Amino acid sequence: RGRDQEVRIRQTNAIFTYGYEYLGNSARLVITPLTDICYLTLTGALALKFGGAPAGPAGTGKTETVKDLAKHLAIQCVVFNCSDSLDVNMMSQFFSGLAACGSWACFDEFNRINIEVLSVIAQQMLTIVGCLKEKKEVLEFDGRVLPMSQNFGVLSP
Repeated sequence: RGRDQEVRIRQTNAIFTYGYEYLGNSARLVITPLTDICYLTLTGALALKFGGAPAGPAGTGKTETVKDLAKHLAIQCVVFNCSDSLDVNMMSQFFSGLAACGSWACFDEFNRINIEVLSVIAQQMLTIVGCLKEKKEVLEFDGRVLPMSQNFGVLSP
């Protein structure tokens, strides 16, 4: 399928390619002015190849909002519950898979990661974001050469 045959989704100045990821026929969130603003902000950040971090009290639907936005775009969103037992190798494998297939990573409880591991994760993210911003098709990551999908995104509610 050629580039001219892709389905594009546009919101303000953000343009996304429809992901064609079937995510089931589950319930959707009710769109409120707050979710609408969150969608606008997240799509704008992702279009600029940045991540997003919705803020608010626990239990207010930040993760569900991110997952619902991914459903609207038909992009797989993998929710990862972080803990203090997280290590660098685990994150390297996680990022490698998501960057290659174009899924979104949604980190829950990101604040639980040890500072030593967090500094290496920041370097890994810098490598991936640099590849995204340069629109490269190949990612050299952790000693491997991987295909790079421009749909990859990282969110941390």
